[in-house]
Amino acid sequence: MSDKFFYKGRQDARQHHTAHGGFQTKASKKSGSRKYPLSLVVTSEARKQEIEAQVAEANLHADITVDTREGAVESIAELTALLNKGATVTTAKMPSRNDPCSCGSGVKFKKCCGGQGITDK
Repeated sequence: MSDKFFYKGRQDARQHHTAHGGFQTKASKKSGSRKYPLSLVVTSEARKQEIEAQVAEANLHADITVDTREGAVESIAELTALLNKGATVTTAKMPSRNDPCSCGSGVKFKKCCGGQGITDK
């Protein structure tokens, strides 16, 4: 009889899905929060005060360091990305066919403004 149908040995325990590939199960790390502050680099004390004012106005938290070396580069890309993020867009829900028309006529939407493309014979 062939032994290919019988497994002689012990199977390894399966690894957890987060152990490989860097899959993050807790991806809710909100940058700019108290636990995960922004790390910003500025080139002068005056600029640091300006950035602190912007951070305070936006209710964010940041670690701001001053780099006064020759040829230092300012790094505030994280802050500008958070400040320029667009607001949530909400649109008014279109009434269903049998709802009263929004123009105030008291007629059903399908008979008033909803039937604009339909012509009666």
